[in-house]
Amino acid sequence: MSDVELVAITDRSGFDESCHHGRVVAVDETGSVVTRIGDIDAPIYPRSSNKPMQADAMIRLGWQPTPEQLALACASHDGTERHVTVVRSTLDEADLAPDDLQNTPDLPLDRASAQAVLRAGGSAVPLLMNCSGKHAGMIATCRVNGWPIDDYLDQGHPLQRGITERVRELAGEVVHIGVDGCGAPAHVMSLLGLTRAFRTLAAARGPVWSAMTAHPALVGGDDRDVTRLMRAVPELMSKDGAEGVFAAALPDGRAAAVKIADGNKRAAGVVVAAALTTVGVDVDPRAFGPPILGHGEPVGRVRPTFGV
Repeated sequence: MSDVELVAITDRSGFDESCHHGRVVAVDETGSVVTRIGDIDAPIYPRSSNKPMQADAMIRLGWQPTPEQLALACASHDGTERHVTVVRSTLDEADLAPDDLQNTPDLPLDRASAQAVLRAGGSAVPLLMNCSGKHAGMIATCRVNGWPIDDYLDQGHPLQRGITERVRELAGEVVHIGVDGCGAPAHVMSLLGLTRAFRTLAAARGPVWSAMTAHPALVGGDDRDVTRLMRAVPELMSKDGAEGVFAAALPDGRAAAVKIADGNKRAAGVVVAAALTTVGVDVDPRAFGPPILGHGEPVGRVRPTFGV
């Protein structure tokens, strides 16, 4: 990946150990770019940061979820009992079953929840995978419209055509469509396009923004940066994505997005928080990122190379 710059450093016991390069963009209330690090016009896979756009498309296609169900459609959830209960409710209300989900089987991201599943004799299934809320919303939307669900992941399916149309409208571009880790279409756009989409959704104060900001723990999990960032900044909607992507926006128009070049998510939350400080958002980047452990104890942290 070319046209990237140093955006964060990880230290251990007072000595710098690793450097994180990437791209960063932040815009102010008017939409003007205030922070530009690296090539923000180069195309990227936002991965799960696309979920709020996909969920917004489902609403426009006729799905009428509860706020909790919508938050799960936007989520890369931890797979706790609470998360799974909400996903089940989406399926139940549409007269669907977990076996109708076609996302990739997996165990919960939350370690305790995964261990509980294994102790009970369970295994990896689509329901427990972090994208199951999105997929439940997808097939519920198909049910509303009378569309088949056996091929709902195909790019040519009416559901996916509708989602692509809305993603293109929000981001202003879709330059490629691949296959995401969960099996759904993965839209490619620039980092600036991703920021534009989040800014539009937040400014509208619509169902997606309302659901995410009202239920941040459903969007990720209590110990996840995506949840902690929304709790730290009132009215902020944010979403992390695989391979080091993170986007966030406020209804007043301020927004930011980052892509860590090597795909390591460790620095993404720290860097997006730093980007938000450059447009006047009151948040401490030092509160984010995983602790750097030595013999099980914190001995270092990830710090941004810019912002406050």
